[in-house]
Amino acid sequence: MSLTDSPAAMALSDVSANEEPEEDAPACGAALEAFGEGAEIRELLGRLRAVHGELVAREVAEQRFRVIMNKYQEQPHLLDPHLEWMMTLLLDMVQDKTSPTTLIHLAFKFLYIITKVRGYKIFLRLFPHEVADVQPVLDMFTYQNPKDHETWETRYMLLLWLSVICLIPFDFSRLDGNLLSQPGETRMPIMDRILQIAESYLVVGDKVRDAAAVLVSKFITRPDVKQRKMDDFLDWSLCTLARSSFETIDGIITMDGTLQALAQIFKHGKREDCLPYADTVLQCLDRCRLPESNQTLLRKLGVKLVQRLGLTFLKPKVASWRYQRGCRSLAANLKLSAQGQSEQKLLLDSVTAVDGDEDYDIPEGVESVIEQLLVGLKDKDTVVRWSAAKGIGRMAGRLPKVLADDVVGSVLDCFSFQETDKAWHGGCLALAELGRRGLLLPLRLKEVVTVILKALIYDEKRGACSVGANVRDAACYVCWAFARAYEPQELKPFVTTISSALVIAAVFDRDVNCRRAASAAFQENVGRQGTFPHGIDILTAADYFAVGNISNCFLVISVFIAGFPEYTQSMIDHLLTMKINHWDGTIRELSAKALHNLAPRAPEYSATHVLPALLPMTLSPDLHVRHGAILSCAEIVHALYKLAAQRDRPVTDYLDEKVVQSLKQIHQQLHDRHLYRGLGGELMRQAVCVLIENLSLSRMPFKGDAVIDGWQWLINDTLRSLHLISSHSRQQIKDAAVSALSALCKEYYRKLPGEAGPAIEEELIPRYLAELQSPEAMTRCGFSSALGTLPDFLLRGRLQQVLTGLIAVTRISPKDVSFAEARRDGMRAISRICQTVGVKEDGTPDEAMCRENISEVYAALLDGMDDYTTDSRGDVGSCVREAAMTSLMDLTLLLAQTQPTLIAAPVCERIMCCVAQQASEKIDRIRAHAAHVFLTLLHFDSPPIPHVPHRGELEKLFPRSDMASVDWKAASQAFPLITQLLGLPTYRYYVLLGLAVSVGGLTASTIRHSTQSLFEYVKGIQSDPQALGNFSETLLQVFEDNLLNDRVSVSLLKMLNQLLANGCFDIFTTEENHHFCVKLLELCKEEIKKSKDIQKLLSSISVLCGMVQFCGDVRKKVLLQLFLLLCHSFPVIRKAAASQVYEMVLTYSDMVDADVLEEVMAVLSDTAWDEKLPVVRERRNRLCDLLGVPRPQLVPKPTVTEASPGS
Repeated sequence: MSLTDSPAAMALSDVSANEEPEEDAPACGAALEAFGEGAEIRELLGRLRAVHGELVAREVAEQRFRVIMNKYQEQPHLLDPHLEWMMTLLLDMVQDKTSPTTLIHLAFKFLYIITKVRGYKIFLRLFPHEVADVQPVLDMFTYQNPKDHETWETRYMLLLWLSVICLIPFDFSRLDGNLLSQPGETRMPIMDRILQIAESYLVVGDKVRDAAAVLVSKFITRPDVKQRKMDDFLDWSLCTLARSSFETIDGIITMDGTLQALAQIFKHGKREDCLPYADTVLQCLDRCRLPESNQTLLRKLGVKLVQRLGLTFLKPKVASWRYQRGCRSLAANLKLSAQGQSEQKLLLDSVTAVDGDEDYDIPEGVESVIEQLLVGLKDKDTVVRWSAAKGIGRMAGRLPKVLADDVVGSVLDCFSFQETDKAWHGGCLALAELGRRGLLLPLRLKEVVTVILKALIYDEKRGACSVGANVRDAACYVCWAFARAYEPQELKPFVTTISSALVIAAVFDRDVNCRRAASAAFQENVGRQGTFPHGIDILTAADYFAVGNISNCFLVISVFIAGFPEYTQSMIDHLLTMKINHWDGTIRELSAKALHNLAPRAPEYSATHVLPALLPMTLSPDLHVRHGAILSCAEIVHALYKLAAQRDRPVTDYLDEKVVQSLKQIHQQLHDRHLYRGLGGELMRQAVCVLIENLSLSRMPFKGDAVIDGWQWLINDTLRSLHLISSHSRQQIKDAAVSALSALCKEYYRKLPGEAGPAIEEELIPRYLAELQSPEAMTRCGFSSALGTLPDFLLRGRLQQVLTGLIAVTRISPKDVSFAEARRDGMRAISRICQTVGVKEDGTPDEAMCRENISEVYAALLDGMDDYTTDSRGDVGSCVREAAMTSLMDLTLLLAQTQPTLIAAPVCERIMCCVAQQASEKIDRIRAHAAHVFLTLLHFDSPPIPHVPHRGELEKLFPRSDMASVDWKAASQAFPLITQLLGLPTYRYYVLLGLAVSVGGLTASTIRHSTQSLFEYVKGIQSDPQALGNFSETLLQVFEDNLLNDRVSVSLLKMLNQLLANGCFDIFTTEENHHFCVKLLELCKEEIKKSKDIQKLLSSISVLCGMVQFCGDVRKKVLLQLFLLLCHSFPVIRKAAASQVYEMVLTYSDMVDADVLEEVMAVLSDTAWDEKLPVVRERRNRLCDLLGVPRPQLVPKPTVTEASPGS
């Protein structure tokens, strides 16, 4: 069970970080100070009489009431001052004889909603419970249908109301009066009626049986009812249980209600009344074999009833032998604190003394009860284990000291490694309950603390994952309970181990719930015990919220805590023994990094103990152990190197020769054992690449050694085999290999300062360039990245050769069109190489970036901005465009800072325009990145980028101070800003090209905001004919340049339709045969010629219908195109064309003569346009005659008619 699930542990946390607040609910539990909706609730309840008969109005009222009430789920006590008047208003409707049935049911539904929030126990006491209420409530039951699932709230509340009425202090027989109402008829006594109602509702299939169980517990335990009906009811209950089976639905429901009723009776009834029946009930329960049931609720109720029976067997008493820290009485506590330590025990004895007789006979049933509770501790469900743990605690509190100690011993038997995690969890809960109640004496603490320390790190592997989070969480609950239960001197011998264990759990546990539970338990111990070393300082760093982020815990908080010597070694040991071999790869990697960070806190211990312990693990048969050990070796060596470098000493000062040799042999030993193969080989390759990188960075004395060739082989083989590696780990392994290569080259391939060894220079780069022609995309990715990470001394003399090879990778060819990742990594490699070799304006192309090769690089990067490759994954070219933008920005900033004269004006203009286009397109991530690049280039001022077009206007449109707060991923913020660029001639074409894709896209929010921003701009230039003319010419140019480019043209047609439909070109409609319309018609005809693209054809129909508003001969030509589409070979196109032409005629009725308008509308609406073409063609020709459009002539074709508007 989770620590925060237990009532005793509710103080450990206020809110769960993983839960999002509900709508209309407060974000945190303590946000509300009072019930603030009283007036609205009064008004809402007052309207119930008016709305109960209308379904919609009734549901609206009910939903609003639920929303208001749900706000107080976390603070229901705020409702208390208002419960009485709310109940009064609702019960007035119920008790009104004139109220219709629907209103009564609605009132009870509202009462249930209140009960659900506040809890029925608080709400019960407010029900009227006069003698006069008995008969009306009983009469209401006669009108109830137990099978009506719409009104179950009514029956639920009536049963609760009746359970309160049952408490009236009068014998029910006095309320019966004359039972002979008429000769020959006898009314049933009230006592029998209530019992009959209770029994009937205990076996229904809804929540009403819960209320029936409450009614039974109040009713059967009455003195008058107990004498007459308790025997009969218990007989009925036991017979019902005996007849029922938990293998059927009806049996489960019946047993559930009966068990609830019995548990409530034995809970609320007097011991002397229940004791005679306890043994019989226990025997019946044993025969039911509930532990064998698959129903969690039945097993829980069985455990609950068993513990109640056990408590009935035992006398109610407070154990005089229990350990007690303080007293319930404040006065007694104050008195204790005022007296000396020697007098405390005497006073405690006087406060808690009860009958000290420990020799009374224990009934035989107690042993059976405890045995069943111990079995319940091992149940597969948490709620059953939790109930059993509470039962163990309650029973032990009434047992003699010796027997209670035997119970503790039995609980400790749960902590065997032959037991499952369920037994460990139940055992922890039981220990917490025993400790909380003072039943775990200090003599047992040594034994208990030992098992709790094991439970705090319990983690049992099951297949690909592990179990044990609930055990660790419950162990934290035990520590929390002990902090409250014991005096500091009792726990003093265990402070060091408990504090270290809780710190380790709070920082290094995989599960956030366990980390938070450990933090809360640590906090409780610091506050209540005051003996934990550096408790306040640690709590400040590792509080409830800080431990929520696992990376922060492993890499930051752990370093702070390890600064206290009491915790350092235990934290390192825990990582070494429990975490570097963890089944979760992320935990192993974080553990290795944590060891890196902790090594400076204990360098000698890390070098002399941790590393020697890790090295044998690198050859372990367990893959996870091997992986974690190699990563940890790499990280610790690098950390020790950093410490040695601070003193200007080599890392070998910390490492003895045996360790150095063992580190050197790791690769060869793995290779000899063939451990680089198969699925495990992926982890080994990644780990050894990290090892190579860290050993190279640590400047290990391996220069010229044969191991370097082995490392180089591994890196090359890994990069060459990337396509064989699983996709989820491919990127991580590639990055590790590339980083290893960079460190290896810089440390071991430099012959003299700045020079490479001739053998490596002759072999490495040609081999890598040859791999760039590989037919595998991932191989190209790997070697492109590898070339990009090479140091300058290897690139010098071969720079042009390398750039040429990488530029070839970035180009799209028919055979590698889908290699988007290779093109992306090629772009990144080019940018990285430019940064590595630097810029020399008059240098040679083989030595540095210069005037001769810079234009070639810019051309390759700008070509990447036009990569819109798509495959089954979608727009894979987006990653190429993103990499191209980043590379262009980095290269341009490098040139601006070193040789700004190499930035040509046309190149700078092209960069800014292409980036602006990306900033106006539909993918949020790309748009945000493009905006970042655009603004970086615009606002860079050390020195400013030369030749930025319209720099002054851009700085006014995008002021530096305002741009930091803009979220460019949000379409609502991005498009109003980017459409401002339409007013700048240089950017207009590219921004329109990007907007066409956004306006005609699929995402609703992108379409809405981009369209709205475009319309606002166009509406703003309606009074400027020249600006509108320039806009329309640019729009036509975009269309013409992207003819038959479906990515742009279909979206552009949708955008044109929007512009035409919203009157953006109304100023052109007054001029006959306006150039815009003529050119647009020509482009549309060319675009849809012989097209079979349904979306394109549908979009073109909309555009053609919008063009009818233009006057002159062009209108006839537009109508001709539409009529051609009326006889398209696709029926769906014919129907769509007819429908839109019909709407067009209605909209522009002036284009049709009044005398033929009715017939035109009839032809369009009455014709079945999905009929065969000869029939449709005849009706189409009739339309041509009516509108004065020449009939299209049928062109004879030697083959089957093409799907084109040529009929």
